[in-house]
Amino acid sequence: MLMRFVSDYARYVLKGGPRFYAWMGALSLLILGMLYVFWLQNTEGLIVTGMTSQIHDGLYLANLVFLVGVAAGAVTIVFPAYVYHHEGMHKVTVLGEMLAISAVIMVMVFVFAHMGRPDRLWHMIPPWGIYSFSSMLGWDVLVLNGYLLLNAVVGFWYLYSKYSGKPVNKKLFMALVYVSIVWALSIHTVTAFLLATNPSRPMWFHSMMPIRFIATAFAAGPALIIIAFLVIRRTTRFWIDDSAIQLLTTIVTWCLGIALFLTLSEIVVEFYARTEHANGLYYLMFGLHGLTALVPWFWSAVVLMVAAFVLLLIPAVRHDMNKLPWVCAMAFAGIWIEKGMGLIVPGFIPSPIGEVTEYHPTIFEWMMVLGIWAFGFFILTILLKGAIGILLGEVRFGGQPAAVGAE
Repeated sequence: MLMRFVSDYARYVLKGGPRFYAWMGALSLLILGMLYVFWLQNTEGLIVTGMTSQIHDGLYLANLVFLVGVAAGAVTIVFPAYVYHHEGMHKVTVLGEMLAISAVIMVMVFVFAHMGRPDRLWHMIPPWGIYSFSSMLGWDVLVLNGYLLLNAVVGFWYLYSKYSGKPVNKKLFMALVYVSIVWALSIHTVTAFLLATNPSRPMWFHSMMPIRFIATAFAAGPALIIIAFLVIRRTTRFWIDDSAIQLLTTIVTWCLGIALFLTLSEIVVEFYARTEHANGLYYLMFGLHGLTALVPWFWSAVVLMVAAFVLLLIPAVRHDMNKLPWVCAMAFAGIWIEKGMGLIVPGFIPSPIGEVTEYHPTIFEWMMVLGIWAFGFFILTILLKGAIGILLGEVRFGGQPAAVGAE
C-alpha cells in the first residue's frame, strides 16, 4: 500500500492546468541558474562571490539563518492545533509541516552553497566529524536534521492515514507531535547560539539573541503561512477557516511588536554609552568612515516592519483578506532584511582588528539565492498540492485521483 500511496501522490501532483505548469517552469529556470552557479563556485572557487577574508558570510548565511526561523514558525500551527485543539488549525496542521520540510531543505542547500569543499560535509555529522558535539555547528546540524525527520514522519504519517483510511497510533503520533513542538524551539535557539557564542563579534555576543531569533521566527514564519493559505483558498477547493488565519495574524502582530521592541532595546543599550563594541550597529544604521552600503538595508527593514506592525493593529486591515497578504509580505521582507543582511554582515564590520571592509553581493550570489528559493518553492508546491489532494479526498486508496488536481 505504501508504494501505491507514493504512486498516487506523484500522479496527482504531476497533473495541473496552464498556471501550474507555468509556475513550475519558471521555478525550474531559476533552479538551472542555481546549478550553474554551484558548478562555477566548485570550479572557480568562492572568489566569484562578494565574500572576502574579512566578510566570509554574506547572503548565503543570511538566508540560512532566516529560513531556520521560517521552519520553526510552523509550530505556530501545530501548537494551537494539538495543545489547544483549535479546530481551524487542526484542519491545516499538515500544511504547516510541509512548509517546515521545505524550509529545512532550503537551509541545507544554503549550507552546500556556502561550502568551498562539499566533500568535507561529513565533518559536521555527529559523532564522526571533527565539528560534531564539540562545535555549535555540529549541534545545529543535529537539531535541523532531527526537525526535518520529525516533520516528515508526522506529516506523511498523517497523510498516509487519511489516504488509507486507517487511524494512526495516537499515543505514538502525539508523542512525536509534542517532541516536534519542543524541537522547533531548539532549532532556532541553537542557530542563535551559533552566532551568540562568538566573543570577537560584539554585535552578536549577547544573551538576547535566542529570544530575538524566536520572536522574528514567529512573525516571519506565520506571515508566509498566511500568504500561502490565502493563495490556497483562491486557487483550490480546499477552504481554510478565517479563524485559523486570524489566529496566525494575531501571532504575527505581537511577535513582530516584540521583535521591534528588542531591536529598540539593543539600540538604546549600545548607544547610551557608545564604545567601540557598538561600531557594527553604528555602521549598519548610519555608516562608518564614509562607508554606507548597509544603511539603506537597515532603514528599509525598519520602515517595512513598523508599517506592517501599525497596519496589523488596525482591525479593518487585519480582517481584510485582500489587504492582509500585502501586509504580511511587508513584515516578511522586513524581517528577512533585519535578520539577514541587517545582522550577519554588520557582525563582521569592523573586523576584530578594526578593519572596515564593505560587502557587495555579486550577480552569481543573487542567482544562487533566487535558485535556492525557487527550489524550495518547487518542493513546497509539490508537497502542498499532494497534501491538499489527500485532504480533499481526491487521492485515496482504492480510488482514482481526479483528472486535474488542485492548481
